Amino acid sequence: MDYQFKEIENKWQQFWASHHTYKADNQSAKPKYYVLDMFPYPSGAGLHVGHPLGYIASDIFSRYKRLRGFNVLHPMGYDSFGLPAEQYAIQTGQHPALTTEQNIATYRRQLDQLGFSFDWSREVRTSSPDYYKWTQWIFMQLFNSWYNKADEKAEAIEKLTAHFATNGSAGINAVCDDEVLTFTAAEWNAMSEEEQQTELLKYRLTYLRESTVNWCPALGTVLANDEVKDGFSERGGYPVEQKKMMQWSMRITAYAERLLQGLDTIDWPEPLKEMQRNWIGKSVGASVRFPLAVNSGHLSDSSQQRTDNYIEVFTTRVDTIFGVTFVVLAPEHELVPSLTTPEQKETVEAYIAQTKKKSELDRMADTKTVSGAFTGSYVLNPLNGEKIQLWIADYVLAGYGTGAVMAVPSGDQRDYLFAKHFNLPIVPIIDIQNIETEADPTKDGKYINSDFINGLGYKEATAAVVAKLEEIGAGKAKVNFRMRDAIFGRQRYWGEPVPVYFKNGLPYLINESELPLILPEIDKYLPTESGEPPLGRADGWKYQDAYEYELSTMPGWAGSSWYWYRYMDAQNSNTFASTEAINYWKDVDLYIGGSEHATGHLLYSRFWNKFLKDIGLAVEEEPFKKLINQGMIQGRSSFTYRLNPLLLNTDENFAKPEVYVSKGIYELYKEGDFDTIEQIALFYKDLLPEGAELGEMEFSKLHVDVNIVSNDALDVAAFRKWRPDNAGAIVILEDGSVSYPNDDTQYESKFICDVEVEKMSKSKFNVVNPDDLIERYGADTLRMYEMFLGPLEQSKPWNTNGIEGVFKFLRKFWRLFHNEQWDFKVSDEAPTKAELKALHKIIRKVEEDVERFSFNTSVSSFMIAVNELTDLKCNKRSILQDMVIILSPYAPHICEELWTLLGNEAGTLSYAAYPVFNAAYLVEDEFAYPISVNGKTRLNINMPLTMEPKEVEALVLAHADVQKYLEGKTPKKVIVVKGRIVNIVI
Repeated sequence: MDYQFKEIENKWQQFWASHHTYKADNQSAKPKYYVLDMFPYPSGAGLHVGHPLGYIASDIFSRYKRLRGFNVLHPMGYDSFGLPAEQYAIQTGQHPALTTEQNIATYRRQLDQLGFSFDWSREVRTSSPDYYKWTQWIFMQLFNSWYNKADEKAEAIEKLTAHFATNGSAGINAVCDDEVLTFTAAEWNAMSEEEQQTELLKYRLTYLRESTVNWCPALGTVLANDEVKDGFSERGGYPVEQKKMMQWSMRITAYAERLLQGLDTIDWPEPLKEMQRNWIGKSVGASVRFPLAVNSGHLSDSSQQRTDNYIEVFTTRVDTIFGVTFVVLAPEHELVPSLTTPEQKETVEAYIAQTKKKSELDRMADTKTVSGAFTGSYVLNPLNGEKIQLWIADYVLAGYGTGAVMAVPSGDQRDYLFAKHFNLPIVPIIDIQNIETEADPTKDGKYINSDFINGLGYKEATAAVVAKLEEIGAGKAKVNFRMRDAIFGRQRYWGEPVPVYFKNGLPYLINESELPLILPEIDKYLPTESGEPPLGRADGWKYQDAYEYELSTMPGWAGSSWYWYRYMDAQNSNTFASTEAINYWKDVDLYIGGSEHATGHLLYSRFWNKFLKDIGLAVEEEPFKKLINQGMIQGRSSFTYRLNPLLLNTDENFAKPEVYVSKGIYELYKEGDFDTIEQIALFYKDLLPEGAELGEMEFSKLHVDVNIVSNDALDVAAFRKWRPDNAGAIVILEDGSVSYPNDDTQYESKFICDVEVEKMSKSKFNVVNPDDLIERYGADTLRMYEMFLGPLEQSKPWNTNGIEGVFKFLRKFWRLFHNEQWDFKVSDEAPTKAELKALHKIIRKVEEDVERFSFNTSVSSFMIAVNELTDLKCNKRSILQDMVIILSPYAPHICEELWTLLGNEAGTLSYAAYPVFNAAYLVEDEFAYPISVNGKTRLNINMPLTMEPKEVEALVLAHADVQKYLEGKTPKKVIVVKGRIVNIVI
């Protein structure tokens, strides 16, 4: 029978599920290959056609690798903690777990019907207690670790406390807080438990600290930088402000250098690696201490200057220190309140309030706006004692460097604009600087106005300044990183509980045997009336009925920072993954996902992986060997034009007629076509009540649901049913004919919509549901069509118009195996040279394309190959069986069916051997010589390429068809170009 895709796809999806066809073994003689997709957050809307793009690509590659003899791990799960489910819970009272379970069921159904070869026995859900038990466990390991710079690795906190007990703080080279104590062993041992725990928090890899965060009052939580856009939350569009809060943080800065160096060892897109390099932001420079001058803020004026009070800055251009004409603090810098004079207090506080409305990303991105406030205080240049004004400005961030910068307007454009705006001095410091209209950051030339480095060049001047600063104790050479410790907490309910309780105000871990710490039930999913996070609503939720638990939950990136290890050993209840499983799978060979995670998930995952390696739980320094960022499938939006004229002399309750015009009519109107303008005006006027007048004509461009549009033609009847407002729509078609409500006339003309390429979203009505396409064309067609749209890494617009061609191709492929009566019929005859040539061309092409992830070109090649075999009327088993194997990664359902029809055991296709390419079949041993008579090509004659020119000439002249063109004449000349052409002159 003809290609019955619904029956075939349903049959094989059930077979794969019941037979666990894609279940991977944790030990195998085969080489391993681990293919991973960034697991999805299960939203209520389910998948649209853009979501499966990366999954289809990874599935093709996974299936191909199995055919190449690899033991392939290709798992799937759900990043199921998140804000949307909690927001829905706030609105409806429905527990986020129930919403999440329903959404996962939808995702699973959609993923299954696309025929993915996932090993579902390893499914993970980050919101499941048996999963987040191990997220909490990893948090505990981080809490119980510190970073030893001497060994460049994390070590157990017990090693640190043992050193303190025997040697004090001497000899410790750690990544830690700036303000750590210096003490002897005796002093350490004499400390109380609270004093020791307070000091250890300054070393732990996860710790509590007052941090400046993006606080969203409406959502009641802290947001990551990438969750804030233009001062508003990305979800919901609520105002976000900067706020200082006690927050859990992860000391990712300990790994800054390793994170930077590791980028050179992995096969990732260079733009993404550059994003991480910029985020890490390594800078080589110097720290400089600017002493506070007399009468600065609330400082005493009992001495000329307070050497125990200073502003520390980090600079990459310490050579420009004599060009500093003001120093700028971040508005949220801890010293701002104490350094603001009474006269400037109101101005400074107003500026700080203004700054709180901006996210850090907004402040970094806004390079044009100049703003700031003078504190009223001064600092002194440590090298010449010159008095310098102290300002605050939002272009300085508290978390980068020291939260203070020395401003050199002659060499930095932002400082230059600031100085010009506030009429501050601009001092040239290099003899060739041109600072008439802008700053000049040159390092060439010789220094001027620069005290003891006058006349020196850049390198000598830099070395001399650093040496002097170190000599007087006012600074030193330093390497700095832009990256800051990662905030690790959200004031939300739907997240992992932090396994910590508080005793005397200090955090302590619960016992490992008490994991998982389960999310408690609460009455509402809102902060408490006193402003505590939602977990504060849990009745009687205390550790050992005595101590308060941490009320924040972990951030969204916690569960995704290690999930690839859980896939290795998902059912293990004793550890996050067994040593044997980790030693076998090691790392992810291929990771596919979006570049939007560059400085979030992908960075945090690398950090956690390096930590797990440090403590002996991981074997590889990097988690993901190769990464591919799939492009976005954009929506192809459809638009209608609604007539929306100005009406005069009408009752205020008069409802304007709903009149829509086809694209061609609208374009004629916009081009000023007089007849069109007049006809539309007269038509509309006839719809108005008596006495009403028509004013200026205008049109509204409105989105329309793309699912009621085909080849840009609107289904008018469906349009009237789409929304209640459209029921009375009057529609002017492309030829000017008019369709009225309740009009059943079948018009020859169509209503054509305008189109634009936009992001696929529900608000634009351009979301295409894969369920609808699978129902109409099948999963194999959709899989191949998504690959056919263009290169995997590039963004491309969705256009359903071309999917019919792929569906016809699969029918044509099916037809190769059947006779004219649709009976399955293949031949066991030996294939011809032409058939072998067609086969081996596609063997090589697909092999090359898949290995370089060029899936779109393979689809085109499949079509060419099937056309060639159809023309050859090929039904040879040996050819078609290999074709089934080659096509199966792309269209697995149809290939499984044909595989069994060919007499093979069901379920064995996935582990068959990919056909071996034989180049000999592509060697040409014949050539169709074009035969030209007096310069005009008359025919082609196939001849062996081994024939010499004289033999070719003799065969051609003896050919009956050539004799007809010679008309009995003897050729004057015969020109033979071997392997190219024969030209006869008569």
